[in-house]
Amino acid sequence: MKKWISVCLQHDLNSGAGICALLGDEQVAVFQCRQTQALYAVSNYDPIGKANVISRGIMGSIKEEAVVSSPLYKQHFNLSNGLCLQEPDRQLKTYPIRLHGREVQLAYG
Repeated sequence: MKKWISVCLQHDLNSGAGICALLGDEQVAVFQCRQTQALYAVSNYDPIGKANVISRGIMGSIKEEAVVSSPLYKQHFNLSNGLCLQEPDRQLKTYPIRLHGREVQLAYG
């Protein structure tokens, strides 16, 4: 059974920019969409650049889908499913995320 873990407060998030949270031993990039206020959580590890940098990427949208651009080689990753738009065989792990009161929580376990 999954347990919800608080990783930050909602006011810690800057719409359109990411933060990095630690979930167990995994780095997770957390984003809040400026327009819809939707929350997204994906692996902070860029599988192309081979570094933990996704939380530093620029959030935007392509064809009305929320994406983050890797700060290393600029590939775009869909924040809903983690798929890379330029290299569909590459994907970020996604995490269940929710707002519980003012706390941003990730599912763990």
